[in-house]
Amino acid sequence: MVHRIAVVVLNHFAPLDLGVPGQVFWAAETRDGEKLYEVVTCSEGRVPVRCSAGYSVLPDHDLDVLDTADTVLVPGIHAGRAMRDGTISATLRDALQGRPRTMSICTGSYVLAAAGLLDGRPATTHWREAARFAALFPQVKLDPDVLFVDDGDVLTSAGVAAGMDLCLHVIRRDHGSEVANRTARRCVMPPWRDGGQAQYIDRHLPDVSGGGTAATRDWMLAHLDTPLDLSLLAEHARMSVRTFTRRFREETGVSPARWLTGQRVQHARHLLETTDLGVEEVARQAGFGTAVSLRQHLHAAVGVAPLAYRHTFRRA
Repeated sequence: MVHRIAVVVLNHFAPLDLGVPGQVFWAAETRDGEKLYEVVTCSEGRVPVRCSAGYSVLPDHDLDVLDTADTVLVPGIHAGRAMRDGTISATLRDALQGRPRTMSICTGSYVLAAAGLLDGRPATTHWREAARFAALFPQVKLDPDVLFVDDGDVLTSAGVAAGMDLCLHVIRRDHGSEVANRTARRCVMPPWRDGGQAQYIDRHLPDVSGGGTAATRDWMLAHLDTPLDLSLLAEHARMSVRTFTRRFREETGVSPARWLTGQRVQHARHLLETTDLGVEEVARQAGFGTAVSLRQHLHAAVGVAPLAYRHTFRRA
């Protein structure tokens, strides 16, 4: 059955945030070309809605369509204007309650928070809006450094393009890595971006006159199954350990160890989904060494053990 996603369009919406779900979910197909998602748009009263770029769109539905949706998605908005203009009406607040799955892109998190959907939950938003968000909604466990947060039935993304990362994550969660990777290729985007939005925060660019760490990251990816300590990585990059660590964090937003662990988890997930290798062999090829280590890291990343993950995400 096709999964219906209802996009709630609000005044002062961000144009890209509205286009992302329609493009990314539309591109998700089976190998036979069957669409996996249907994306519909709605507004309160089915009225034209004006975006931050100065033009209006006319959604096809009013909020009643949320009753038929498997997922409800709120694109980013101009947070300051929206909050001043009373975008979060009582009708909208009530309409967002009790949905099977709710998502927001960028500052759409303001809408979910104002509706009470993020109380006591982890969430993220655009890094430029993080301080104001935290002041307005102290009951939300805000993490401004990540690209997205998956809290089960409520998911939030960081700024603008991070909405694509979130949509791909949902496709991967619903249908596995093969479908998500195929969708990413069709959208000409990476299936997984390294690091969080910390790497995009406005700050002085690092001095890269002596070279960056990209070549070493590529080398790390080619040697995930071998021990890679910091001194070895710094030697490959022809830098001191201190310089390598600093530049790596400046370029990716995370430490070398955290980045490497994330890549190994991703490779292990891919092997669990696409091969019949035993857990011990998956652990070896992914660089975790033992099944116990793989189990610990996979559970920390996605909350399940290797065999449970394979059972959930493996597709015939």
